[in-house]
Amino acid sequence: MIIKTKTAITAVLVLLASAGFAAGNPEAGATIGYSCLGCHGIEGYRNAYPSYRVPKLGGQSATYLVIALKGYREGMREHPTMLAQAASLTDQQIEDVAAYLASLGSDALAAERAAAPSVQQTATCIACHGQNGIALSPTWPTLAGQHEDYLVHALNQYRDGTRKDSVMGPMAAPLTDDDVKLLAKYYSRLDGLQTTKAD
Repeated sequence: MIIKTKTAITAVLVLLASAGFAAGNPEAGATIGYSCLGCHGIEGYRNAYPSYRVPKLGGQSATYLVIALKGYREGMREHPTMLAQAASLTDQQIEDVAAYLASLGSDALAAERAAAPSVQQTATCIACHGQNGIALSPTWPTLAGQHEDYLVHALNQYRDGTRKDSVMGPMAAPLTDDDVKLLAKYYSRLDGLQTTKAD
């Protein structure tokens, strides 16, 4: 299991490294991505069904946001509104929007990454998402400070295959409902992400 997981992670990293991400322009992204703030810019804003708070994007890695937006555009992630938003975006526009949203973060994400996790169940998560929920690579999402119910929703999507990911699918599959709740509660209480707000 560990060897297969390491192989899958290596394959993902090779693909990402060879993808040749173009640099995003936050100024252009502010214009293109203004509509993103209609949901992600409202503190506590909820998805209608199923009900969960939309994810915080302020301070999220631009590289991860690019991967996520392309996932919606390509149908790897299912959400009608996000598909509609991402479907018409070019690769460069996605880079620009990601750079803009990432620029709205806080200094907390650049803080020292030395805090040890307080729950045993985070041991597997640490390899990618860091000891304090701040991703070790820009290709992986920061979890620190994310809404608890969004994390529950995302983990359940990885568990049931609704959200397809060659790394997270196998990682989430063995989690119990209690594991999911515990992990979501833990990461949501760490300092990190914040709701995006334009300056």
